[in-house]
Amino acid sequence: MTDAVRHPPPARTAFVTGANRGLGRAIALGLGAEGVAVGLVGRRRDPLEAVAAEVRGAGGRAAVAVADVRSYEATVAAARDVAAALGGVDLLVNNAGVIDPVEVPAWEADPGDWWDVVETDLRGPFHCVRAVVPGMVRRGGGRVVDLNSGAGAYDRDNYSAYSAAKAGLFRIAGNLHLAGHERGLRTFELSPGVVRSDMTHAMPMHAGRTEWTPVEEVVGLAVAIARGELDAWSGCFLRAGSDTPASLRAAAESITGDAKAQVPDPSRRLTVAPYGPGDPIT
Repeated sequence: MTDAVRHPPPARTAFVTGANRGLGRAIALGLGAEGVAVGLVGRRRDPLEAVAAEVRGAGGRAAVAVADVRSYEATVAAARDVAAALGGVDLLVNNAGVIDPVEVPAWEADPGDWWDVVETDLRGPFHCVRAVVPGMVRRGGGRVVDLNSGAGAYDRDNYSAYSAAKAGLFRIAGNLHLAGHERGLRTFELSPGVVRSDMTHAMPMHAGRTEWTPVEEVVGLAVAIARGELDAWSGCFLRAGSDTPASLRAAAESITGDAKAQVPDPSRRLTVAPYGPGDPIT
């Protein structure tokens, strides 16, 4: 890191996808309570307007943009509308997502269903990056948060589309971090753990589960990222339910001697594990 590296200020305007319910709604409300103007993006206007009313009722600013992130043109239009209403976006929260409709290995997955998941969970966030990040870079930086999952970091015997998409997000985040860090861009792969939601209740693997990650812990990490408190972890994987803002600041300080210094690669990165000390890939 050099003196030329830009350090983005705390977020002022956010673009949150899938903001009509669940985690997207909770994160939008949390950001709004912190004074961040929130662009609420989703496929249906009425639920988004309801969330906007909640944000405004708590004293915050909000704007609604209807878009399916699978459409690049619609995503660009949504980004333009949010910027016109609230100002330039300096925080992108890629939350919109779906999961494979059935728990089967890849060779049994329906090709149409499989591709729909990848289009929503990987192509959609890329569209948002392409629509929003150029403006961030021109203005001196900003932050990108992907709602990711341990499914993207570890092999599974099912949910191959979801896992492939989430692994792809790691690669996009790494690209943004390496290409944009000196320009003030910070990226984060945020796993919510297992929160109680329509998605998790529809997954047989969570049938009978009694312990859930509190949504407040996910929101707390998202808000800390927006404030710039966790910039040391740009390019890295963070997990609600295991990590807290305080624990991550302490860990960064223990690793680098400075809670604000970038933690070194490969900390919390998606990589290939060597088979042992003699492995030539080490």
